Amino acid sequence: MPPSPLPTPEERKRLISLQEEIASRIDLEDRFSEAAVAGVDQAFISREDGREMVVSGAVALDSSFRPLSKSWALLETTFPYIPGLLSFREGPAAGEAVRRLLTRPTVLFVDGCGINHPRRAGLASHLGVALDIPTVGVSKNVLCGTFDPPRRVGDASPLAYRGERAGYVLLSKKRCRPIVVAPGHRVSVESALDLARRYHQDHKLPVPCFLAHQHVNQVKHRILSGELSLISK
Repeated sequence: MPPSPLPTPEERKRLISLQEEIASRIDLEDRFSEAAVAGVDQAFISREDGREMVVSGAVALDSSFRPLSKSWALLETTFPYIPGLLSFREGPAAGEAVRRLLTRPTVLFVDGCGINHPRRAGLASHLGVALDIPTVGVSKNVLCGTFDPPRRVGDASPLAYRGERAGYVLLSKKRCRPIVVAPGHRVSVESALDLARRYHQDHKLPVPCFLAHQHVNQVKHRILSGELSLISK
């Protein structure tokens, strides 16, 4: 089966309009608690028949990092890799994994952009608005904007885009590239950085992101080994 086709100009225009609508609904006031702090991450599986699957893993913790629940979802990809439109590729599986958590997150760390996106509608913002939950985006690359590189571990530099503070670039670990932290929905720019710092331990990523990354790769390994079915659970 061939890869997912590129969207037509008309389809791309419709998706961009949808992102603009999502951006108009983003709330950057702090409306979250830390009763259930969750993370979600994605991985991809290429099948022998040419089909590509996206597996998403979600974990929920309390404020002391004690686990509350885990979940996963597996869907066939129906959208190609296009920078700026990744929420349409990864969002369906990520949203399903979060919905399957036994504990509804009161704030969700997302492996992806928030408002640090050309249309202020990265995956974290998309999920936050769609699921009506507070979200923080944590990404490994700067999609848009300018910043002064942070020099010391723990330092964070403002990320500016179109005259707005769109997040922070945080040097979270020695000998690692900095990460980008931005609000997605119902979290302020300053609180997004504060949460990333407070939920950081010894890894490059905040704990909810790190655990979600571990979880989704464990699920992927179990699927590839035949221990889990390619039918989504």
